[in-house]
Amino acid sequence: MKILKNGPDGAASRVLLAHGAGAGMEHAVMQALAEGLACEDIQVLRFEFPYMQKTRADGRRRPPDREPVLLDCWRQLAGEFAHPRLFLAGKSMGGRMASLVADELAPAGLLLLGFPFHPPGKPDRFRGQHLATIGTPTLLLQGERDTFGNREAVAEYDLADTVITHWVTDGDHGFKPRKASGATLESNLAGVIERMRHFIHEH
Repeated sequence: MKILKNGPDGAASRVLLAHGAGAGMEHAVMQALAEGLACEDIQVLRFEFPYMQKTRADGRRRPPDREPVLLDCWRQLAGEFAHPRLFLAGKSMGGRMASLVADELAPAGLLLLGFPFHPPGKPDRFRGQHLATIGTPTLLLQGERDTFGNREAVAEYDLADTVITHWVTDGDHGFKPRKASGATLESNLAGVIERMRHFIHEH
């Protein structure tokens, strides 16, 4: 499995960062987050789930692996890259899968980047029940306009006291704002990175 590393092996904290359903670890936002977050005391490791590794090999797009395969991938990597201060992080689906095994793996913390609470336009298909009882310290970074769970919708959800929510200004599911908002994707990503770094240092 190809792993992309940013930051030194001897860093005080290590972040395992997973991609979302449709784009791999080299997507521009994933790259910006990894490069921006990595520093002397934070190492970021990016990886890809089996289905995305196959797509990389043959160029054929395919749907995500079934949930048990994705969860086992997280378990395997958390073991392989064990660290006294290991943080699990993921964009959309990658974060949702991390959140399902977080309490089992007991990392120092969990970073959720655009959590897919429900498919766009289908709020009845809610997929965040476990966040009401999660025991792992969690930072939820959500775009205010995210069609998978916007600010208005998430305000109604029952989230555990362990979950800290940070709203990304006018951001969509990829944190991109509208021009009229005055924010830019770059400024939003810089804010996300700053919040992630603060959370890692606090935990």
